[in-house]
Amino acid sequence: MKVRFTTSDGSHLDAEAEPGDNLLRVAQAAGMPLEGTCEGQMACSTCHVVVDSEWFDRLPEASEEEEDMLDLAAGVRRTSRLSCQIVLTAEMDGLSVIIPAESHDMSR
Repeated sequence: MKVRFTTSDGSHLDAEAEPGDNLLRVAQAAGMPLEGTCEGQMACSTCHVVVDSEWFDRLPEASEEEEDMLDLAAGVRRTSRLSCQIVLTAEMDGLSVIIPAESHDMSR
């Protein structure tokens, strides 16, 4: 399956993924600047992405804890999510997300 990442400069990168993959790990493997400081423990917002509006309602709803962490993220929009909380399914083939301009991976 494929996931499309759009960077802040408008370029696109299609990444291969498997059902069960975590979107954060797929993004990092594709070289996207998502830090994921807390390694998916929902203790930070450094893996914030903006889900394409046509996909947003197809994803499982964000938990209250995820919503709380998104309140701390820079550049949050209505369709923002934490990529560490999105576990890919076969139905998500073609998922499209935007990497916010505020995203930086300080570990690189």
